[in-house]
Order: sequence, then structure tokens, then C-alpha cells
Amino acid sequence: MHWRGHQRDAASHHRAPVDTPEFGVVNSPEKPLEGIRVLTLEQFGAGPYGTMFLAELGAEVIKIEAPDGDPSRQVGPYKLGKDDSEYFQAWNLGKKSVTVDMKSAQGRRQFETLVKSADCVVNNLRGTQPAKLGIDHASLKHLKPSIVCLHISAYGRANARNDWPGYDFLMQAEAGLMELTGEPEGPPTRVGVSLIDSMSGLTGIVGLLACLLRARTTGQGCDVETCLYDVAMHQLTYPGLWYLNEGDVSPRVPRSAHLSLAPVQTFPTRDGWIFIMCMTQKFWLSLCEALDRKDLLADPRFPDPNTRAKNRAEMTDELDPTFRTRTTAEWLARLNGLLPAAPVNKLDAALDSAFARETGMVSSVPHPVKGELRVIANPIRVDGERLAQAACAPLGADNDSLLGKGT
Repeated sequence: MHWRGHQRDAASHHRAPVDTPEFGVVNSPEKPLEGIRVLTLEQFGAGPYGTMFLAELGAEVIKIEAPDGDPSRQVGPYKLGKDDSEYFQAWNLGKKSVTVDMKSAQGRRQFETLVKSADCVVNNLRGTQPAKLGIDHASLKHLKPSIVCLHISAYGRANARNDWPGYDFLMQAEAGLMELTGEPEGPPTRVGVSLIDSMSGLTGIVGLLACLLRARTTGQGCDVETCLYDVAMHQLTYPGLWYLNEGDVSPRVPRSAHLSLAPVQTFPTRDGWIFIMCMTQKFWLSLCEALDRKDLLADPRFPDPNTRAKNRAEMTDELDPTFRTRTTAEWLARLNGLLPAAPVNKLDAALDSAFARETGMVSSVPHPVKGELRVIANPIRVDGERLAQAACAPLGADNDSLLGKGT
């Protein structure tokens, strides 16, 4: 099966990344979603993150914005002119932009014209809004029966909360994720980034692509949906099953440790912290040897991962003084390749690391205001090559080419 192509301005859609001495150029293999046209009515995180992947995989993603634009264009502190920001670009790389008043007759005509040449329509509005705006499958199938409509909402489309607003941090709180995160004596803690937004976007895109494949076979599109609440609950994974089947409510564990295996946790070094993950017995043997603590191998308190977890406090007391004798870098030089270990980095150290440079996880794209905008590379490789990236177009930049002159 292959995707049907659309006529479009490839030069404007695939702007070449800047070649920088420090990070190099991101190569551009043939992209697997070439020929797919996506219309998206979205703002902030979940929808934009998912459709950004579609754009970077080669789809033509047309961001349909209100005349004043996606509100995230205005999020500071780092603005890029009047209607752009680094925050906005982080979620929207590679997309085109048109401005359409969806509540006007003209705007509706413009939108319906685009639908006829599109493969899918994406939104991340409140649950009842897609039907009211006429952007669900029932409203669009007369224009194109094969259209696939993805809905990403806060709480879903058919329940008591379908009109509630909702955001990532609320989902982390209600799903119990915050109560599982942090030190036992501290307050519940959220993840430092909008992880539920990202996961919801990707979950929605998995569903979208599956339904798009089916539509290519059957000629019939559909609605496909997910919501932040469901995705957050799904992240409970094994602690969720432990409660549902055994009534076990998992507690917070010191040092960001694993609930049932040890040592899988942080340890203080002379100059910072290191994370050690002895998920199997062989790694425990390697750790004791590398730390010159073979005496622990015969200690009856620490025979296997599960028993060590039960005796975590005693194990930590044994290992802490040893880890404090060297710096994080010194320990990594000794441990890397023998067992899973990583530095606990601050943001700057993570992005400036030699390994991030080696793997090309930081790249640059041209930007009309910034000149060169440094961005985080897409984590997908195709035939071993990074995906080419581009900045999101300025607000309404594609009005003339996609909606007609003078719009």
C-alpha cells in the first residue's frame, strides 16, 4: 500500500535545516508520510505534539488557526516577533499555517474546500465542540467519505465531563501519578514536563494512522479519539494492575527507586548524583565488583533483587558511602558498559552533553526572526537517518497558496 500524493510546494514544505559546525546538518531521507494531507485545529500541547510527528514524517500538516492564532504563539518568555515564540515552535515544527474564521460562512467554505483534498482532520477541542463546529466524521463524510477525524480532548466526548476544560497537570494529579512521584516525606510531585500531553498526542496519532490505513482499504473513514484522562490512567501500568488484582496501593519510594527491584535508584556521588539500575542479578554482581564491595554478595540481606528491595534502607546505607568517594564522571567511567547507569543531569548538562552531540539530538532550523533556531531533533530515524525539520510557518503564511489570493 502507498500513499496518494498531493500537489504542493515542496520547497516551502521542506525547508532545509542549517548546517552548524557544532551539531551538523540533519539529513533528509525520503519520508514515509509523503502525500498525506492533514488539517488540524489545535492549540497548546497534545494535538500539536502529535501532528508535529506527522509533519516531520513527511505529511503536509496544515494548521488551521483563528485569525489571532494559536494562543501558544504568545507564550513567553522567549517571543519570536509578534505572533511566534520558542514555546510555540517546540510543539509545531514543520507545519503550514492558515487563518480561518470557522464560525463564518466564508471560513466554513474555505475549510470544506480543504477537506476535499485532505486525508484526515485533527482537533484537540473539548469533547462536544467537534460536532458543534462540524469537524467530526458525520459532518464531513458527505465531502469525503474516507476522511478520518481524530479527536483529542481532556475527558472524552460522551460522558459527564465532556465539556470540561482540562490540562496535563490536572491529569497527572487525578490519575495518581503525582502521588507516586517524589520522596515519601515530600508533597505529591508532577513530572517536570507535559508528559501526558505528549503521550496523548502520540496515542492519538497511532489511532489515526491505523484508521487511515483501514480507510485506504475500505474507502470509509471514521472518528478516532483519545483523551488526556484515559492516557494518564493508562500510564499506571503495573501499579495499576497490582491494585486492581491484589488491592495493593503502591507507595512513593525513596530516591526515585523501583517499587520491587533493587538497587534501582539514585545515589549521591562526590559532586552530584548517579542513577543505578540493577534490574537483574548479573548487574548486581557487576556493581559489587566495580565498587570493590564483593562482601555484599554474601550478605543474607541482599541475595536477589526482590529481597534487596525489601531491605532497601539497609542496602542504601551500605552503598551511599562508597558512591560518595568518587565523582559522577569517575563512577560512569568505571561502570559504563558493565551495568545500566546514568548521570542525573540538569537541563543544560543534558542538552550540551557529548552524547547528545554524537547522536544529533540537537539540530537547527532557519527562522525568519531568529535566523537560526536550535531545536530538539525528532527521535525517529528512517534508514538510520534523522528526519529533516523546519520551523512552523508564520501565522497565516500559507493563506494565499491554500485558500486563494487575497485571503
